[in-house]
Amino acid sequence: MTKRIFAIVALMVGTLATISAQEINWMSFDEALAAQKKNPKKIFVDVYTNWCGPCKYLDKTTFKNKDLVEYMNKNFYAVKFNAEGNDVVNYKGQKFENQGYDASKAQTRNSQHSFAGYLQVNAYPTMIFFDDNGEYILPVQGGMPATQLEIFLKLVANNDYKNIKTRADFQEYQSNFKGTFKE
Repeated sequence: MTKRIFAIVALMVGTLATISAQEINWMSFDEALAAQKKNPKKIFVDVYTNWCGPCKYLDKTTFKNKDLVEYMNKNFYAVKFNAEGNDVVNYKGQKFENQGYDASKAQTRNSQHSFAGYLQVNAYPTMIFFDDNGEYILPVQGGMPATQLEIFLKLVANNDYKNIKTRADFQEYQSNFKGTFKE
């Protein structure tokens, strides 16, 4: 009986470890900035809204891709930021809030958060990359599969973005890129 209980507990622990290993370790932007001070890593911010279809696509498919999850957790602090939510963000000595937030509209269109405005987000989803010091690098717009997002993740994680100065530079980078994420 004891062996059976031990086996069941071991199976449950293994299952929970597998489940948690397949999820991105999301945090708030303020938490990511604080984590950077202890262990520098780049920041990936998923700027979304509750009503956005492509945002839901990212959550249901792209952000569930095993290869993407593993790469993201290893190389980035990942942030989910609701561009119409009511979180408070502290960045570069400024406090950002959504002054027009209406809780009754939480699942529909709400006013844009001032941090989304500061980042010049004008489409959802927009994924924004920040360097190891919390400095803005670049935005990527639109819902896309993990295999498409991979190039941007690796471009930033490997600091290759520093060598991209023109559209032609990116096109050359893209033509030479060999992705490894599986569908």
